[in-house]
Amino acid sequence: MHTNHIIVVGAGAAGLMAARELVRAGKRVTILEARDRCGGRIDPLPAADFGYKAEGGAEFVHGEAPVTRALLSEAELSLLPVQGMRWNVEDRALSREEALSLHSERLQQALGELKTDLTVADFLKRYFAGPDYSQLRHAIERMVEGYDAADPAKASILALRDEWMSDGPGMQMRVAEGYGAMIDFLAAECRKHGASIHLASAVSAIEMTDGRALVRCTNGDRHVADAVILTVPLPLLQEIKLPPEVREKAAVTADIGFGNVIKILLRFKTRWWTSGKGKDLSDLMFLLSNEAIPVWWTQRPNEHPVLTGWFAGPRTKSLDHLDENALIEMGLASLADIFGLQAQQLKQDLVAARAINWAHDPFTRGAYSYAMPQTRDAQSALAGSGCAPVFFSGEALYRGPNMGTVEAALASGLETARSILTSGQGAARS
Repeated sequence: MHTNHIIVVGAGAAGLMAARELVRAGKRVTILEARDRCGGRIDPLPAADFGYKAEGGAEFVHGEAPVTRALLSEAELSLLPVQGMRWNVEDRALSREEALSLHSERLQQALGELKTDLTVADFLKRYFAGPDYSQLRHAIERMVEGYDAADPAKASILALRDEWMSDGPGMQMRVAEGYGAMIDFLAAECRKHGASIHLASAVSAIEMTDGRALVRCTNGDRHVADAVILTVPLPLLQEIKLPPEVREKAAVTADIGFGNVIKILLRFKTRWWTSGKGKDLSDLMFLLSNEAIPVWWTQRPNEHPVLTGWFAGPRTKSLDHLDENALIEMGLASLADIFGLQAQQLKQDLVAARAINWAHDPFTRGAYSYAMPQTRDAQSALAGSGCAPVFFSGEALYRGPNMGTVEAALASGLETARSILTSGQGAARS
């Protein structure tokens, strides 16, 4: 089959990256996006609200990120290194001590000894079950939930070992102009080379007809193409009617974890936290606690008076019943407890606030994916060639150490497009 017209479902980072590669190679490309904007889980907030281009979704550039860096360079966008210290709150006291460092040598040894995969929970039970390791267990569980949005009872310890032993969460940067500028560049590139982008076009079904794909949208539109690339978040695959052979293939997504994030942005009149509890916190970047909203960060090295709260992983389900205002109140209460202040004090200093529970987003149903022990096999199955010209792409199919990131989405979209160009209807490797 000659693959001349390709429909890309989803105008997030993976979809736009795949579309650009294909359209620049002379293919006819139609992009169908359910939202009224491009970007997906990259969600820029109005600069007027927060004093800069704040991120309601993806915010950091993790690790080496070669595809991201190359794209930003092409777009003449710049990276800003994250600066500052990580502070911890234990028993209402602020310190820079980290529980992971207490047993780092033993942890490295245990990770190095692993030959077969385990869940994080099983790994901790096998190697660090004693009372002496309670702080270490808590720190690892907090990292797995908070950083990877993963369930320790499901997450792969081998995948996390690869992540921790490569560059881990420490090497982080931001796009100075915001991730939205990168999305704008990609969308403009797609249009410049002839791609058609249809917004407010949620896909409801894909059917096969005469060896071609018929794509139906909820708005009544129908599109026919030689191939389709599905870049939607994993939970949305269940909401799209697929041909039987594609549905059978997609069943392995049950072996790929998908976590949730609640993100709270609070803009204040002043950076009041810099002298919290009598300590000099002017260098504060990340703040970790056991509060209801356990993780906070600043915009250092920029001095915007904004704190971003982060609650991730399976425990976010306990807050499903809360609306945005209630989440903002919870964020203020958490900060008040951490710093020994009254929530009302903080509220009086508040200028703007947003709270985004990504599980409530109808076009995402969560935040991003993570690896379980069966995930690598599932990714290989999804990446292989199938009976129908339907390809899977996105951050969930990325097999590198930073699954769930923008880099993972961009790299997967690029690899899927190149695979199609190389083999006509070849395997969608990612």
